[in-house]
Amino acid sequence: MKKVNQKNFCFAICMLIAFVMWTIAVRFIDVQAIGPQESSVGFATINRFVHNLTGVHMSLYTITDWLSLVPLVFVMGFSTLGLIQWIKRKHLLKVDYNILILGGFYIATMAVYVLFEMLVVNYRPILINGYLEASYPSSTTMLIMCVMPTAIMQFNSRIKNEVFKRWVATAITIFIIFMVIGRLISGVHWFTDIVGGALLSAGLVLMYRAIIYKFDVR
Repeated sequence: MKKVNQKNFCFAICMLIAFVMWTIAVRFIDVQAIGPQESSVGFATINRFVHNLTGVHMSLYTITDWLSLVPLVFVMGFSTLGLIQWIKRKHLLKVDYNILILGGFYIATMAVYVLFEMLVVNYRPILINGYLEASYPSSTTMLIMCVMPTAIMQFNSRIKNEVFKRWVATAITIFIIFMVIGRLISGVHWFTDIVGGALLSAGLVLMYRAIIYKFDVR
C-alpha cells in the first residue's frame, strides 16, 4: 500500500514538473510575433500550423464556453454537500475527508488560474471583443480536466450501483474529450495552451488522488 501511494505522489510530481518545463519551453523556444497585434508565442511554427489547420470556429467557442458552466455546477454541488455536512455535524473536521480535500483542490485550482491571469505567458490567437486575452494555460481545459475527473472519483465512492457508476464515468469522460478537442478546434487557443492546461490538470488531479488514497489507507 505504501509503495502504491509513493508511486501516486511520484506521478503527480512528475506531471507538475513536466508542466513547469513545458511552460519554460513555451516562453523561450521558437518565440515569434504570430499573434494578433504582433503578440509573441513560443513554439510558433507548430502553433501556427495547428491554428491554420483548424481555423477559427466562433460557434464552437460559444458552445464550449457555455458548457464550461457544467463543471461549475459540480463545484457548487460538492461545495453544498460539504456545507450541509458541516451544518448537520456541527464541526468542520467532521465533514467527509474527501470533500474537505476536494475543497482544498478547488482552491488550489483557482489560485493557479489567478496566477496565470497575472503572469501572462502568451495571448490568444484571436482578439476577443477587440482585446488581447491571456491564453496559457487554457483555463477551460484546466477547469474541465480538474473538476470532472475528481467528480468521477467522488461518484465512484458514493454510487453503489456498479452499472450506473460506469455510465456516469463514461458520460463524464466523453464530455471531457469533447470539451478539450472542441476548445482546440475552435481556434481560440494555441496548441501549446491546450497541452499546458492538460499537463497542469493531470498533475493536480494525480496529487488529489494520491492524497485521497493516503487517507483511504489510514
